[in-house]
Amino acid sequence: MNNGGPLWRALALAGLMVAGAAAPAMAAQADIEFLGSYLGDWKGRGQLQGANTETVVCKLNLTAANNNTKINYSGRCTLAGSNLAVNGTVAYIDAKRRYEAVMTSNASFTGTAIGQRQGNGVVFNLREKERDEAAKRDMTITSSISLLDNAIMVEFLVVDDATGDTIRAKVPFAK
Repeated sequence: MNNGGPLWRALALAGLMVAGAAAPAMAAQADIEFLGSYLGDWKGRGQLQGANTETVVCKLNLTAANNNTKINYSGRCTLAGSNLAVNGTVAYIDAKRRYEAVMTSNASFTGTAIGQRQGNGVVFNLREKERDEAAKRDMTITSSISLLDNAIMVEFLVVDDATGDTIRAKVPFAK
């Protein structure tokens, strides 16, 4: 597989950052206290594996907003000289009994990651289809983030639907 052009890598980074953007806002008091511990500045470093292995370096800032009913986030990842910036908001949707993180990026990627409590943590999942217009191919982006034990783990996979080629990464974040 070739690691594709800038769009292929940007979509891979977007998958990573959508996952990495999660830190919920309004739920039961215990949930608010638990998730409030994730506010602040986070740094992540991991490996992106495709045809080649490359280092991914990310920063993520999570801040309380709207009287603590929402979380705002901004982040940036660097990979092989490419940068991806993301911004968004996370909120607890009581009617759906789940968390939702909405993201926009400088790579024209937008997405919503769904988060649910699992054990004593929260896991966010995203699955999106994107089209690489320059290469005329469709890609499936799957990503997840786990918030557990004062750490954040982001995992993602990008699959070229036509060839089956993949790019995957696992990036641990710490304060």
